[in-house]
Amino acid sequence: MTFSDQLLEDGDHIWEAQKAHPFVRELAAGTLDAAAFRHWVTQDYRYLLDYARLFSIAGSKARDEATMTHLLGVAHEVLDHEMDLHREFAADYGISRADLESVEKVPTCVAYTNFLVRTAYEGTIAEIAAALFPCMQGYLDVAEHMAALADGEHRYTPFIDMYTSEEFREATAWCREFVDDCGERFPGEHDAMREAFLTSAKLEYRFWEMAYTLEEWEIA
Repeated sequence: MTFSDQLLEDGDHIWEAQKAHPFVRELAAGTLDAAAFRHWVTQDYRYLLDYARLFSIAGSKARDEATMTHLLGVAHEVLDHEMDLHREFAADYGISRADLESVEKVPTCVAYTNFLVRTAYEGTIAEIAAALFPCMQGYLDVAEHMAALADGEHRYTPFIDMYTSEEFREATAWCREFVDDCGERFPGEHDAMREAFLTSAKLEYRFWEMAYTLEEWEIA
């Protein structure tokens, strides 16, 4: 069994919880409340900026040219291309660039991005790989589950298509290879990698919950 498979086995209960979450099930059916989807879109935009930062820092820690090139390339791709795609995607749902750029991160988004950036700065390249893994494999697996549940096309079909695209599958496959390579090269870091992986996976679940409950800062 590869190390990535071991991690997925360890996190299976979190994957199942994500697939059973009402945000996921209702999005698949096309019945998800528009406000919940808007909340996801705006918070994910804020998430992506730190996601790019994570890849940048990871690239600076890589010790081989190929990995460094790929990680820094992803950071550039997110900032130069994916952010534009996200803005175009948001516009299709009536969310303007001003809406995206003015939104404040809610507690779950703060917790998730802070965890990823802290792991990038303080963790090893192996821990970074494990922390990244749920961000990619989780979305692919959940989107495939949504596609299986969906009965025809609806207003959220573009979301499902985006995360089951060939491009996203290729990116996820690279991430999985990255995890396996780190697992082989750094066997003494398996426990730390597992902890980073499970923390990210739990925060992925919380991100669905955050969007579904329209989480905000509760200040008296």
